[in-house]
Amino acid sequence: MAHLLVVDDEASIRDALKQLFEYEGHEVTLASDGMDALSFLEDARPDLIFLDVKMPGLDGLEVLERIRERDGTALVVMISGHGTIDTAVDATRKGAYDFLEKPLDSDRILLTLRNALELRGLSARVEALETEVESRHEIVGASFAIRQVVERVERVAPTDARVLVTGENGTGKELVARAIHRLSYRVDHPFIEVNCAAIPSELIESELFGHIKGSFTGAVADRPGKFEQAHGGTLFLDEVGDMSLAAQAKVLRALEEGLITRVGGSKAVEVNVRVIAATNKDLPAAIEDGNFREDLYYRLNVVPIHVPPLRERREDIPSLVRHFAALQGGGHYPVRPIQPEAVERLQTMEWLGNVRELRNTVERLLILAPGPEITARDVDQLVSGRAGPSVAGEFTQAATFSEFKEQAERAFILQKLREHDWNVSETARAVEMPRSNLYKKIERYGLERED
Repeated sequence: MAHLLVVDDEASIRDALKQLFEYEGHEVTLASDGMDALSFLEDARPDLIFLDVKMPGLDGLEVLERIRERDGTALVVMISGHGTIDTAVDATRKGAYDFLEKPLDSDRILLTLRNALELRGLSARVEALETEVESRHEIVGASFAIRQVVERVERVAPTDARVLVTGENGTGKELVARAIHRLSYRVDHPFIEVNCAAIPSELIESELFGHIKGSFTGAVADRPGKFEQAHGGTLFLDEVGDMSLAAQAKVLRALEEGLITRVGGSKAVEVNVRVIAATNKDLPAAIEDGNFREDLYYRLNVVPIHVPPLRERREDIPSLVRHFAALQGGGHYPVRPIQPEAVERLQTMEWLGNVRELRNTVERLLILAPGPEITARDVDQLVSGRAGPSVAGEFTQAATFSEFKEQAERAFILQKLREHDWNVSETARAVEMPRSNLYKKIERYGLERED
């Protein structure tokens, strides 16, 4: 069991994180502002701190600085509803372990927690938490398309070959990477995930290779990078297609030589890692456009695995629905039967967000459906209108053209956020809008994640 401190001025965020962490068996202390947190830390030393950036009085970055001054080894995860690259860079330079954007995703939080606890050496709790995370990341389905994926996973897992996993957002590329690790001889060593799209180019070297105390402003202690953390195990480079060219060159060198050097250091460190990369981009096209290194592509793409979108394996939807419904059991809320007609209705939908969207939809139905069973009517009423009336029909009551435009914009942004599982960065890229503008529109229209 770990002791966690959650610092956030929003009671709903504090309560949600407390419920999630206590369900995982951890002790949780809550603080509503920076001063409360600092007062608590005078007499206690939690294993991990989740710290909001924007708070009244002392903001999160100021609190982070004071925490690191008192304890250079403290692990702090910053969370923000209006995250920017500058904020992430500032937080990392001040010693933050990780940076998460709101709305928070429970799976992403659990993975961050697991990695942090492993760094702390809480091996017993890590093992239990890995079991929980693995159950959430089981590959489910019996279609020909998914059987081909599983067969290739089973063939490549016992080897040390690098794997490039491709597929649309939400198809389960991380599931494939974790399955390869679980079936390999490296299973007793770390599985470390790096979201390449979320790391600013200025910090990629420090994040991947670590740094030495004093190597730059905010480097108050030596810190191992992801390559060192994954030593003996598997390093999963997610969204590798979004990595900058400069970062690609550094990763290529590490793959070729098996050596890394921390920022500010002079001693090369040998690392033994298996690298699995994933992307939703067309890397050969990116190579043609000069946005991805051809030599790195061939280093990563030793064994390719393509994960099909859900629309190409609709026959797997019934088993996926049962799997996700079973995962929600255990005390959060009761699992109720889902009528065959409801499952059939789910099979007819587009699922642009793929398996991830289906999982969120099943959870929403279990929470919000009023009766003892989930019915087709519940699906019609509670699932976003991919099988319902046209979007234009929703706005016929608008009094003015200006009002109509606002309603249409709100609906469009909400739909795109759902399609990208409320990942603001991905949504901003998809709709070709600056992320800061998208945050403003989310706030303006009061958009909130349904589940």
